[in-house]
Amino acid sequence: MNIAEYRGIWVLAEQREGKLSEVAFELLGGGLKLKAKTGEEVCAVLLGDKVAGLTDELAAYGADKIYLAENHALKQYTNETYAPVLADMVNKYKPSIFLMSGTSMGMDLAPRVAAKVQTGLSAHAVDVDIDKNGHLVTFIPSFGGSVMASISCEKKRPQMSTIPAGFLQKPERKAGKKAVIERVTFEIPKELKTRVVEIFHDEPKSMPLGQAEIVVCGGYGVGGKENWKIVEELAATLNASVGATRPACDEGWASLEEQMVGQSGKTIRPKLYIGVGISGAMHHIIGIKDSKVIVSINIDEKAPITESSDFVAIGDFKNIIPALITELKS
Repeated sequence: MNIAEYRGIWVLAEQREGKLSEVAFELLGGGLKLKAKTGEEVCAVLLGDKVAGLTDELAAYGADKIYLAENHALKQYTNETYAPVLADMVNKYKPSIFLMSGTSMGMDLAPRVAAKVQTGLSAHAVDVDIDKNGHLVTFIPSFGGSVMASISCEKKRPQMSTIPAGFLQKPERKAGKKAVIERVTFEIPKELKTRVVEIFHDEPKSMPLGQAEIVVCGGYGVGGKENWKIVEELAATLNASVGATRPACDEGWASLEEQMVGQSGKTIRPKLYIGVGISGAMHHIIGIKDSKVIVSINIDEKAPITESSDFVAIGDFKNIIPALITELKS
């Protein structure tokens, strides 16, 4: 492989039912950050059916070029159709870097594409950069959150990574900015084993965590489903959304998909974050570090989360929160 032949920073512009996801714009922001160091153009890759109308928005958020692949078979995502199309595009156009989202779609698709083009993939990255040798470097917490690993792929191209929503900065929208549109010709596999029969939408029970100005988050220290009601009551009093750590989700107290906060969950930036019974592992702190004010309620005064908190209440939350609710209501 002659890596000198590979140029360009690609980001997958994930869309569902003709609507671009917010993480697509964040990835463009990451691409622009890398462009400032490499000088390579930032390219959005857009797959779908009748989605050409989305190209103006991708251009406004920084795309220099947009690779557009349209076909009715691409209307709904399946890795059986998307993966071979993307692999063929990579082999034809030879990008140096390819960033995808850490969503369910991105995490399903990225390893398949990487395997087809025989390159490496770093998953769950929280940041990206370019090293002194011009290689992509991705930063990934590891070993239980105690170490931040920097990973590079020096001998293969493209350099691929998945980044969950919330870690890269969405760029400023520049209305009227234009991008070169490259319509891609490709073939869909003749015999498909899967097809989308129907799509169900389940409306969220509360405001999505990423949009909430106040988040009350519970951890394993809450101790049980009955105690979890105290967390939910505080959130209701504050008109806040409820978040959770992975252990609390694993115990079934909260929804893993909708409420988990941290590296492999949601990254949030509320005006006020209140953590209840949370120790504060790096995987969780990464997801809340940009909160304007962090308050922690913990029985352990040496819990790591106290170091990241603006205000700390040491004591049993079962005593502290009811008293706080009484004061708030009065």
